[in-house]
Amino acid sequence: MALFIGIQLFDQLLVAGFQDRIKLLNEIRSCGKGNNIWRVKRIHADIVKKDLIKYTPDIAAALISKYAKCGALDKAQDVFERLLTRDVTCWNALMTGYIQHGLSDKALKCFKNMKEARVRPDRVTYIFVLKACGIGQSLKVGEEIDAEIRKQGLLHKDVMLGNTLVGMYCKCGALLKAQEVFEHLPNRNVVTWNSLISGYVQSGLGCEGLKCFRQMQDARVCPNAVTYICALKACGIVGSLQVGEYIDAEVRKKGLLYKDIVLSNTLMDMYSKCDALEKARELFEQLPVHDVVSWNIMITGCARHGLDGEVIKCFRQMEDEGVNPDAITYACILKSCGIVGSLEVGEDINTKIRKQGLLQKNVVLNTALVDMYSKFGALEKAQEVCEKLLVQDVIPWNALLTGYCQHGLGQEALNCFRSMRNKGIRPDVVTYVCVLKASSIVKSIEVGEDIDTQVRKQGLLQKNIVLGTALVDMYFKCGKLDKAREVFEQLPVRDVVSWNAMIAGYAQIGQVKASLNAFHKMVEQGSKPDDITFLLLLTACNHAGLVEDGQMYFDAMSSVYSLTPDLEHYSCMVDLFSRAGHFEKAISMVEKVGPEYRFRLWSVLLGACRKWRKVELGKWVFEQSIHLEVDNAAAYICMRDIYADAGMQGEVDQINALRINTDGHWNTLNQGVD
Repeated sequence: MALFIGIQLFDQLLVAGFQDRIKLLNEIRSCGKGNNIWRVKRIHADIVKKDLIKYTPDIAAALISKYAKCGALDKAQDVFERLLTRDVTCWNALMTGYIQHGLSDKALKCFKNMKEARVRPDRVTYIFVLKACGIGQSLKVGEEIDAEIRKQGLLHKDVMLGNTLVGMYCKCGALLKAQEVFEHLPNRNVVTWNSLISGYVQSGLGCEGLKCFRQMQDARVCPNAVTYICALKACGIVGSLQVGEYIDAEVRKKGLLYKDIVLSNTLMDMYSKCDALEKARELFEQLPVHDVVSWNIMITGCARHGLDGEVIKCFRQMEDEGVNPDAITYACILKSCGIVGSLEVGEDINTKIRKQGLLQKNVVLNTALVDMYSKFGALEKAQEVCEKLLVQDVIPWNALLTGYCQHGLGQEALNCFRSMRNKGIRPDVVTYVCVLKASSIVKSIEVGEDIDTQVRKQGLLQKNIVLGTALVDMYFKCGKLDKAREVFEQLPVRDVVSWNAMIAGYAQIGQVKASLNAFHKMVEQGSKPDDITFLLLLTACNHAGLVEDGQMYFDAMSSVYSLTPDLEHYSCMVDLFSRAGHFEKAISMVEKVGPEYRFRLWSVLLGACRKWRKVELGKWVFEQSIHLEVDNAAAYICMRDIYADAGMQGEVDQINALRINTDGHWNTLNQGVD
């Protein structure tokens, strides 16, 4: 009887213990709302007090999971390490926590330790380990997990596991592997298709992404919002406006457009990238709510289409709506400020960025700020930004170097390079290209040769044609012809840019024949010339007075290479004819071009008339010029100088009077002229 009573009491205690555990588990799980870490800690203390945690892996797993969600990974690890027994649930909980915080390496190490502890993984383990492989680009481990899954026959039983495997391969860039897994899956749902379409899109393979989207429709799998988002991104990559409009219609038909801001934003972005900015703007205005992404799409879209004034206008409207800009917004605005010449707005943006503390670690934003200041020539301010970086990075310094070079400040660029090296910043290819350009400006062959040595030591010359071309250009400009030729011959591949460097280099040192020969070798070796090539050839012919050669190259542009001459090419030909005294040919050239080029070309010809003292011709050209643009000061000044050189003071006075009548500011321009 006593034994029976004892058994009853034991059973009651077990039931009470079970009920207590259930209660605790429910309490832990209920902490999810708001992720109240203080409540989790209180429950944890209660569990420790009751000495339940060491022997109850389910409670431990719940605690680990909850601590991880609250961001307290150290607490989660502490709970895990205090366990006497760890089942697969506990290991999974810890791995999940690492993945939630992007710590893929720790998750994979945890998986390795789990296997060493001889704890058998389950489907949940494999799912999270595959996710860790995708995040950390750990293809080798992913392939090993794939083999384990197949060996156990799990792939054909679990759709979610198959989806995760496809996603892992996609994130690791192994799209053929992803496609292979996809094709062998017995069951595919919308998530499976989304994983593959997303993989293609992430790799920039828009055509393949759209093909997969069509196959999904053929398979009668109903797309969801994620599918449409991926397909729209694919449309943006390939510029497929037609497919994008079809998806737009589908989205509206299903009533998804205004329910999902991410979908709406992606649709806007697609229209912008497909050169349908007005459609993007129309959609933007239809949206009930605009978030920072919506505004960024409009701002970047306007910038992409060269509407930099609209960019700044959009930014002001965004502020008026009370939407806080982010780093992407500011980077785009700063770029536009540099283009439209709005330093005041740029300075204002700089102040706002600093107040929000965005400059501390954002390389893109710092680079945009440096670039903006550089465009305004405020290079001291640009350098100040670089010097104050908490995390020194090569990209902003490259922007600064580029700024110095663009303004012809070669020595300052070299000083900047030394400062950069003193800070321990490792140069990259862009750095070396800038420094070589700076060396060319100041003719510093010592620095140029030092860069050449560093480049060769790192094996970069054989890998980067831009760098090789910069070296060729530097040696030419520093007068080292043999070295320039040597580097050129060593280039593994020669493109049109490297050939142009040779053509320009020979022309710069007066070896016009060698310059023209370089062009013919270029053509013989299968490189197609571009418009810059012909501009270099025409300039060389101009300096050497080779009228017939210049005419031949100019005609070949359109007749042989299907290139359309622009203003610079026409200007060069007009100058070439004028220098040689072939004024009739020069006039004929001007009269053949469109009105958008004609004024500039008349100005070129007018300058030649002054040089060759062609007073009557100059007068006629002047009349043609002001007929197109009556108040252009340059034409009046040049004609005045033609008359002055010929000692025709009365005509000089007439020109001055004529100019006064067309522009009241002429007196300011005319100061100091007799």
